[in-house]
Amino acid sequence: MIQKSILLAAAFVLTAAPAVAQNKKPDRPMTDNTVTATDVAATPIDTLNLRKKNVPEVLISAQEDPYTLRGLRSCAQISRAIRNLDAVLGDDIDVAQAKGKKMNVGRIAQAGISSFIPFNGLIKEISGANAQERAVQSAIYGGSVRRAFLKGVGQSRGCPYPARAAS
Repeated sequence: MIQKSILLAAAFVLTAAPAVAQNKKPDRPMTDNTVTATDVAATPIDTLNLRKKNVPEVLISAQEDPYTLRGLRSCAQISRAIRNLDAVLGDDIDVAQAKGKKMNVGRIAQAGISSFIPFNGLIKEISGANAQERAVQSAIYGGSVRRAFLKGVGQSRGCPYPARAAS
């Protein structure tokens, strides 16, 4: 039974590898949880930590120094910095539409494939996939903190949206 699971996982890796070569600049916000066919096919590759999400430089900078105002003197500069964060994070909470977290076909397929990989959690920990996911989530959190800080600064300076909350 375990040998069949291993063979099945290997087959998925080999068939999915060309479809998910290397991640380039994210084509959708990093917080977008939509599961695509590529994501489903890449599940074994992600488990083995062979496909890593690139963390955009704007999030790395935000994580390193979320409260700096260096180079941000005007409302236009603050707005530009917030738009750069919006591009990789998606809409902020002040404008985000409530989206249901319903189970969809992609998530079901992804969960199904994960269940065929024996010792999935252990493999993710050993391969570094869990550490990579924690690093990505930390960068997203840093970017969110930076965006909130900049909106607070913009609001205190009387800047128009997006350099302040939408409401």
